[in-house]
Amino acid sequence: MAKLASIGVILTISCLLASTSSVDARKQNDLVVKEVTGFPDSFCRGKEKFINFRVFVQDLSVNHPNTTTYDVAQASITATSKTGFGKVRVIDDLVTAGPAANSKALGRLQGLLTRADLNTIGIAVNLNFYFSAGPFAGYTLSILGRNEIALAQRELTVAGGTGVFRFARGYAIQKTNSTITNVSVLDYNIYTTYCSTINEAVEM
Repeated sequence: MAKLASIGVILTISCLLASTSSVDARKQNDLVVKEVTGFPDSFCRGKEKFINFRVFVQDLSVNHPNTTTYDVAQASITATSKTGFGKVRVIDDLVTAGPAANSKALGRLQGLLTRADLNTIGIAVNLNFYFSAGPFAGYTLSILGRNEIALAQRELTVAGGTGVFRFARGYAIQKTNSTITNVSVLDYNIYTTYCSTINEAVEM
């Protein structure tokens, strides 16, 4: 009887251990979601602002000797498509405070441009402004959307960022400021939310 009792105790302990392991496994595999109250005041401490600033992008084309634009992929249809459908480009363009190339350098505009319209030149853009100077130095601002470059002005979406631009939302109006051989200067007029608790200065 003593042996049977011992066996029963061992089986009970084994079952408890197996059950505990199963619970631990479920805990490890479950997604833990916690509600955050007070957003966005909890992040900005009530100092979220809506701001406007303007920057210029020096876009050096693929034919420029110092190009900052490279083709990285294309589709089977690209060569015969009237819009270059499927072509993917990656850019790393200089961002300046003014339209002149020797204006104060503020950072880089980096990302992907994809020809994504079969009937007109409509580009799906996935871009990040990385600021290395000025009041936003060290922060990024993400821009997404459809850019139909034949239009005089194109509206894109501000879709977030880092630092002062965490949870950013807004829009950007892009225009072509000037075009000369292998160089286009793009004008970005940006309206976005901004967390002023990190940096009070908003002048470029």
